[in-house]
Amino acid sequence: MAKLGRNDACWCGSGKKYKACHEEFDRRIEVYKNQGHIVPTHNMIKNPEQIAKIKEACKVNVEVLDTVADKICIGMSTEEINEIVNEVTYRNHAIPAPLNYEGFPKSVCTSINDAVCHGIPSKDEILMDGDIINVDVSTILDGYFADSSRMFMMGNVSDEDKKLVEVTKEAMYKGLEMVKPWTFMGDMGQAVNDHAIANGYSVVREIGGHGVGIEFHEEPWVSYVTKKGTEILLVPGMIFTIEPMINMGGPEIFVDEENDWTVYTDDGSKSAQWEIQVLVTEDGHEVLSW
Repeated sequence: MAKLGRNDACWCGSGKKYKACHEEFDRRIEVYKNQGHIVPTHNMIKNPEQIAKIKEACKVNVEVLDTVADKICIGMSTEEINEIVNEVTYRNHAIPAPLNYEGFPKSVCTSINDAVCHGIPSKDEILMDGDIINVDVSTILDGYFADSSRMFMMGNVSDEDKKLVEVTKEAMYKGLEMVKPWTFMGDMGQAVNDHAIANGYSVVREIGGHGVGIEFHEEPWVSYVTKKGTEILLVPGMIFTIEPMINMGGPEIFVDEENDWTVYTDDGSKSAQWEIQVLVTEDGHEVLSW
């Protein structure tokens, strides 16, 4: 972290003198760093103006997912979901973040049954009775980013698959309960993993969450197979996703060789994922997008 004089303008952009703004905050972080912990850099910490802008993007993201929830049905193609996402996003003068991101060809990820993530919408992929699907929406509004996803169960879903979807959502919220300032990301990760394991499931290791807000994917990377007291220190102003991918079978995965995007379970078992975007606050957390 850059060394500032006490009377210099604070690094956060508040316009206040450093001594009246983040000096004590930085000293507290330095204590954890000297103890050997991973600590956030200044660029991971959003200021109030940035947070306000990110929240506006999140409002659009939630509206998009709410609209998908109202319209999704058996017999719909995943391309039709893509069209819904485009209509609501552009109507709000926003941009779908996945479109053309590192070559991704669509505006949303639609991952069905054994697809873990990054499913590509297609007019040939039709939702069937009994399917479970994750719809992952990401939005850019005025240069700020929002990101969240939900699971949808189509018609007569088996009790086994319903349990997977419900336990995955529970695991995400158990992780959320552990998000507090001056604790560690590993506290959240262990809560997620413990709940999944207790129900006989496994958590994908190679793919995790991420910081988000100023960019689509920022530091820190977020794992859900970590231990309490490890990983990065959580401090007010950090924004990241909690998005565990939980498999009914083993945790192993592979990427589709044809499209180089869609990730599947290696054993063909079902997978579920829920995602929320979370702000660490002075006294806990705030969910910004869901």
